[in-house]
Amino acid sequence: MAEYSVWLLPLVHQERRKLPGVVRQRIKKLIGELAIEPRPHNSIQMRSPLETGWEVRRIRMDSWRILYVVDESFKEVGVIAIRKRPPYNYEDLMDLLKELE
Repeated sequence: MAEYSVWLLPLVHQERRKLPGVVRQRIKKLIGELAIEPRPHNSIQMRSPLETGWEVRRIRMDSWRILYVVDESFKEVGVIAIRKRPPYNYEDLMDLLKELE
């Protein structure tokens, strides 16, 4: 199975540090697993508001959402946000994707 390189936007590092310990560890494990399987069965492909060339996906862990992108040509997975839902409703998705430019 192909391995993908995984990277996090700088803001994601800050968001992850603020999470409760057990949640932080579970999310760290889940992100690490994306290197082996970037499209796990419980992830959902999202409609991108921009033409970026990235496949935008989200995965749920309890009430948390991990938003990430997959670039098949470079075998990369980029984590762009970790958000708690509710109240998160993906309003900032376009801004997050612009960070990739």
